[in-house]
Amino acid sequence: MNIIQRLTAIGPGTMVAAAFIGPGTLTTASVTGAQFGYALLWTIAFSIIATIVLQEMSARLGLISGEGLGEALRERFDNPIVEFVSIFLVLGAIGVGTAAYEAGNLLGGAAGLATITGVSSTLWGVVMGLVAGLLLFTGQYKVIERALVGLVVIMAISFVASAILIGPDVGAIFAGFVPEIPSGSLYLITGLIGTTIVGYNLFLHASNVQERWSGPGDLPKSRTDTILSIVVGGFITLTIMITAAAAFETGTQIRDVGQMAEQLKPLAGPYAELFFSIGLFAAGFTSATTAPLAGAWATMGALGWDSDMKSVKFRAVWGGIITVGVVSVLRGGSPVEVIVFAQVVNGILLPIVTVFLIYAMNQDDLLGQYTNGPVTNALGAVVTVIVVWLGVRALLSVVGVI
Repeated sequence: MNIIQRLTAIGPGTMVAAAFIGPGTLTTASVTGAQFGYALLWTIAFSIIATIVLQEMSARLGLISGEGLGEALRERFDNPIVEFVSIFLVLGAIGVGTAAYEAGNLLGGAAGLATITGVSSTLWGVVMGLVAGLLLFTGQYKVIERALVGLVVIMAISFVASAILIGPDVGAIFAGFVPEIPSGSLYLITGLIGTTIVGYNLFLHASNVQERWSGPGDLPKSRTDTILSIVVGGFITLTIMITAAAAFETGTQIRDVGQMAEQLKPLAGPYAELFFSIGLFAAGFTSATTAPLAGAWATMGALGWDSDMKSVKFRAVWGGIITVGVVSVLRGGSPVEVIVFAQVVNGILLPIVTVFLIYAMNQDDLLGQYTNGPVTNALGAVVTVIVVWLGVRALLSVVGVI
């Protein structure tokens, strides 16, 4: 298969990229760039590599076994207690977690539209929730995929344009890929890695590749799609951090990504602010669409239900997630207690899912000749150690130890 044919296969991996480039990623990258300049660009480069390692495994699992990650997780354990705990973790961290963060996705995208139009972000948040719901209600995977691919392209153009207009220091950019850990930066390093390696994306990818392809013959297409999409997603995150580093004096403390959009106008003109606001909208809308979709696939797989995108149960799950987000927008904020719960369970879930994923990828009866090789297992082990570290830090942060 030539390179043109592989490029036309882009799709499922782009949905993964669309999911992790949300308002949370934009905010973390902006805050990091403003506070530490270009010094932590290497963190994003590492995150891209780590995400490719895990997402390639997830896609290969779905493509070869024909199972989603939730299904594989449930069916691999005979012990009813272990099975119950695994189902609880999936439903808690993925189902409840995506619902808890949906408000942030909607409000983040709405902030971009509010900057452009002057219309209330609350109104735009509700409209975005309704449009995301209509898109998912079609039950047409290709329609959803194409819409999200288009928005990722818009994001890439918008944020690259903003970075160019602000005029970054090219020498400092290259220096930023040399690993260093400035004093006080560990928390943001954790955040940057944690917003790129997303637990629900492992469930999303194992399921959505089955909507596009089937069997080992499509592995080359899947791998090209995964690598290229995640590299593009990581590049978008890089441009956001670079823009913040150029827009603010190093050491500046900013509240959120909206503050950076405001900063661009006096420095680089109205077009920089416009491009950034369009990118912010696209990031919010893509995450607001992929989060409910991932939550639905994970829940259906964990409970052993049919994952037909047009089924009543499938629609009920993503519909519930979007409803929680819209209600939270109307209330003026996200449900703090639910978010704290989601953070705790997510902190537990991601290391467990990562370990299970590597375990599953070494099962001959599940994958045959397509199990992990020594190099892939070694890379997976390194990523797992990092993920465990992230999970422990997330838990300690929630309980107030750090």
